[in-house]
Amino acid sequence: MGGPMVGRLLEAGYDVTVWNRSSEKIISAVANGATKAANVAELVSAVDLVLMCLTDSAAVEKVVFGHDGVASGAADDKLLVDFSSMRPDITRKFAVQLKMETGMGWVDAPVSGGAKGAAAGTLAIMAGGEVEDVERVRPIVAAFSQRFTRMGGIGAGQVTKLCNQIIVASNVATMAEAISFAEKSGVVDATKLADALKGGWADSQPFQIMAPRFAARNTKPKIGAIDVMLKDIDTARDLAIENGASLPMATLASEAFRKLSSMGLGDSDIGEIMTLFDSIDV
Repeated sequence: MGGPMVGRLLEAGYDVTVWNRSSEKIISAVANGATKAANVAELVSAVDLVLMCLTDSAAVEKVVFGHDGVASGAADDKLLVDFSSMRPDITRKFAVQLKMETGMGWVDAPVSGGAKGAAAGTLAIMAGGEVEDVERVRPIVAAFSQRFTRMGGIGAGQVTKLCNQIIVASNVATMAEAISFAEKSGVVDATKLADALKGGWADSQPFQIMAPRFAARNTKPKIGAIDVMLKDIDTARDLAIENGASLPMATLASEAFRKLSSMGLGDSDIGEIMTLFDSIDV
């Protein structure tokens, strides 16, 4: 997702310095005008705002606090904006640590919309942080988002992303269930469900995108990995237990994803959920 974000920033005329753990991933950005940094510390020293998009909390900790990481080049007039998805409590812990060690601020800003949304500039971004920090970065993220909403203090963005994942995971399981039901109950072509229900209360953008794919058993290109979805829902379930919230629908969905992961499909597209409904062991 970082690649198309950088592309949009360059198109908007911003000076962008880039670094990636996999150097081949920034070749296109450099060819299009971005400056390549030798390491994270060098990048941070060269810019005012650091935009970071990583896989999980382990990667974030390494990039921020590891050798030649963000903390090595940080200063109290700089701001870190983290688009990664991870536990809200870990986000708060890292933000406090970075602030205490360097004075650098932190905005957690997980996204929804995928690489396609980043390229189109239509991402929905949920932010947590100080009001002035969120407003400072707002003009920048406008280059690749259609919505940038402050949800509260640091960590609130991560909580909101978990709300997104709860809804998405539950929808994925429900869509797969409906398609399987249609196929086994007399509907000749379940790929037509999206057209048949378009505009009704069951309709949604994910339904229009995923229902035909699920019905056709099409899992390429990959929309999202099963294990990534499972990670997020497990995080939400842990947080729900801590806060006395109930997640019955997300829990059911997570067990389906867990079964798929145990079958060796963890890195596969979420559309593989249809393999469960194609068997009798759902």
